[in-house]
Amino acid sequence: MKVLGIETSCDETGVAVYQEGTGIVWEALYSQIALHREYGGVVPELASRDHVRRLAPMVERALAEAGAPDAVAWTAGPGLIGALLVGASLGTAFAAARALPALAVNHLEGHLLAPLMGEDAPEFPFVVLLVSGGHTLLVEARALGAYRLLGTTLDDAAGEAFDKTASLLGLPYPGGPELARLAATGRAGGFDLPRPLLNRPGCDFSFSGLKTAVLYAARKQDGGDDGWRADLARDFEEAVVEVLCEKSRRALEATGHGELVVAGGVAANARLREGLGRMAERQGVRVIFPAPGLCTDNGAMIAHAGWRRLAAGERPQPAKVRARWPLDELQSPGK
Repeated sequence: MKVLGIETSCDETGVAVYQEGTGIVWEALYSQIALHREYGGVVPELASRDHVRRLAPMVERALAEAGAPDAVAWTAGPGLIGALLVGASLGTAFAAARALPALAVNHLEGHLLAPLMGEDAPEFPFVVLLVSGGHTLLVEARALGAYRLLGTTLDDAAGEAFDKTASLLGLPYPGGPELARLAATGRAGGFDLPRPLLNRPGCDFSFSGLKTAVLYAARKQDGGDDGWRADLARDFEEAVVEVLCEKSRRALEATGHGELVVAGGVAANARLREGLGRMAERQGVRVIFPAPGLCTDNGAMIAHAGWRRLAAGERPQPAKVRARWPLDELQSPGK
């Protein structure tokens, strides 16, 4: 089975073809970073219009270079409604015109399943740390579509905190990668930043207070060497990583599972990978990351998730796009 995947949930237009037994046979990704940079963040209307311009030519290229698909999978949520509608409209129309099955895919499930495309793929059940610009979740993945929420953020997601903190430090959009680059040049320990909720039981997160602490610390800096920005970025990153690692440890301990899957855009952060690797070694568990190209939003993860569900017996059903679509509302194929 060959599945065409379409991803338009936010500010990246992703198209890919995933084939059973082969893997990703074609993919393309267009990022809207340059479009949104002057506004300091994603402008939903501009994002939707750019998806309209980019998507159809990308699908045409996929057909020309990878051949006709047997099914279509498109992101139905969560995400920006206007952006989601672009992918949903083209995906359903394309499938209807060719009498192909069309499957609405949950964007978060696409991220969660992305590491299963690698050679070192985990097996259900396992724990998932899903960290991106809009989501920070700890999930017990019992089987395909059977997900139990263990912890979530009470305010800002980790990626959102990275972006907002980067803005406070005067870094350009997108802030997360820029902050990580700056932090790599800084020295740790110069700023006493909080570790929110670390001393409370459970697996929930909170990053808004940490971001505020960075603001107050920055305001106290007055002239002199500008190196404090790198040091503050380093201490911020260290605080986020420490919280993510400890909460992940608790989730592994609570479930008894021996594998931790890390997914989402923040999964590409080098310091987080190092921290989780050390934690996993101490706990005697395995940590699995997707390839860097599969951390951010992409069409391959949607094509792959669609293939898994169709191969497991999922039957296409009428579906609408959803700005919010929690993972724990999903069901296993056939239910």
